[in-house]
Order: sequence, then C-alpha cells, then structure tokens
Amino acid sequence: MANATPSRLGIVDKAAPSGFAADNALFLKVFAGEVLTAFDETNVMKDLHTSRTIASGKSASFPVTGKANAAYHTPGTPLLGTQQIAHNEIVINIDDVLVADTFIANIDEAKNHYDVRAEYSRLLGMALAKEFDTRTMRVGLLGARSAATVLGGNGGTTLTTGSGGGAITGAELAAAIFDAAQAMDEKDVPENERVAIVSPAEYYKLVQETNVINRDWGGAGVYADGTVLRVAGVQIVKSNNLPSGVVSATSGENNTYNGDFSNVKALVMQKQAIGTVKLMDLAVERTSGDFEVMYQGTLMAAKYAMGHGILRPECAVEIKATA
Repeated sequence: MANATPSRLGIVDKAAPSGFAADNALFLKVFAGEVLTAFDETNVMKDLHTSRTIASGKSASFPVTGKANAAYHTPGTPLLGTQQIAHNEIVINIDDVLVADTFIANIDEAKNHYDVRAEYSRLLGMALAKEFDTRTMRVGLLGARSAATVLGGNGGTTLTTGSGGGAITGAELAAAIFDAAQAMDEKDVPENERVAIVSPAEYYKLVQETNVINRDWGGAGVYADGTVLRVAGVQIVKSNNLPSGVVSATSGENNTYNGDFSNVKALVMQKQAIGTVKLMDLAVERTSGDFEVMYQGTLMAAKYAMGHGILRPECAVEIKATA
C-alpha cells in the first residue's frame, strides 16, 4: 500500500520536511495570534487613556499646557500679546521588560490527550493584560490624588461616601459618580470619553438601582441582562483589576504605581488623565533549534516594555468608601 501524503499544517507552501524549525514554521504565528487576542479580549484600559510609542530611549515627554484668558478690547489700544500661557512636561519612564512565560516538556505533551498550547498562550496574554490594567488603574487613582501639573491648572479629586465600614450602596455609588462628573465639569474636563471603572460587586449594585437603569427616568441599562451603560453620561466599565489594599513598589518598576488603595470603589477618568509609553509593544516568542534539543521542550514567552504615568490629574476622580 502506498504511503499517504499528509498536509503538514506547519510547513510553508508544501515544502519538503527538513527538520523541526521548517516543519513547524507556521505554528509560531498561531501562538502569536492567540496571545494578542487574549490580551485584547481581557484588557480594559488600553483604549481608555493616551498612549505613545517610541522607537528608542528610556522615557518620553508629554507636553502639558495651561489655559488662555480672554478680555474685552478697548478701541485704539494695541494687542501686545502679553498673556503668557503656562507650559510643563510630564516624563514617563519605560519599566523593565514584563514577561509571562511557560515551558512545555516534549514528553508531557506527547502523553497528554489534548492540546495545551492554545490554552497556555491564552493564559500568557491574560497575564500581561492583567498587569497592564492594574498598573494603569493605580496611576489613575494616584492622579486623582495629585496636584496640578501646570501653573494655574487643577489637581485631581477624591470623593468619600458611605456610612462607614468600607462599604457603599448602589445609590451612594451612583450619586458619587454624578459628583465626579460635576467635579470634572467644573475643571473644564471634556465630557467625551469619560469612564467609571468599578469592581463586579459595585457594578451589580448599580444594576439594581432603579434610578440608574429605568429608561423612563433617563437611565441606560437592562436589569434582566445585568447591564448598566452610563451614569451621569459616564460609561460604566466592570473590571476585577481595580486595586484594593496596600500595594508596594516592585523591582523593575521605573514609575510610581504603589500606594494605599483601601476602600477604593471606583475610578472615574477621562482619556487625558494618564499616559502610556511603549518601547516594545506586545510580542511573543517560542524557542526552536538548539534550545529544544538541549531541554527537550518548548519555551513560550509573551512580553512588552512600557511605562505608565499621570498626565492631567484634573481628569481623574477617586471614589472611596468611608472607613
């Protein structure tokens, strides 16, 4: 009986088998796609703030400008351009390379009855997405506690609500989001691209508030689906990564992400509140050749080199429960 001619899934353009690297040339692309997809699906903060990519360097500078004033003109008097607009800059450093990796032994993969690479690659992407979200959310909360970054500007806002014990009701949280929107309005923060990030526990308290979802009262949400869209014109985003408790600094961080986040219930922010600098965007690697021969297995790694910092603290509001 003649031999079958298999369609080798990892070979480019039906090339003749010529070793592990050639026989598996296309599998890396699948791994990369799975990591990127998992990162995008589980990442909340990527599109909610300002990002910038640099080709080289250890940091990036973001310009910050103040406001201009207007005055009535007296006929016959010259316009001399004497008004000075305040300027400043915010420097965000690149943190060390953040890596999520795993090793699969060839013998274990041979014995296993189901594919683990797809699941492992998904988990690597989720791990990086979680770290991205937790750090940027901490920066947002630290921004809400910060002073103005430019002369004559506004600092962030911290609101405390509730009757004590570190807990608040859905009605109290909804009222606090209205207060946050008012605080941003009073600081001339743009009304578009505002979000309120809350934990699942606080999110479902909002869903059960009639004032929030009843469309006859101008609410936006569905009780049956357990969804709430907006409060005070602010988009509601649910995330498990909103920080809580005391977070210490970690080796490899070249920006400030640590602080006491006890009793934090929500971060309300506009896109200009924080910034991210990317030196090495999300990338994936898989070993081949001598490494696999030496260790008899495959090393899978996903990584990026970025940094996060406060840009405009007036665009951030922290909502806390009374301790």
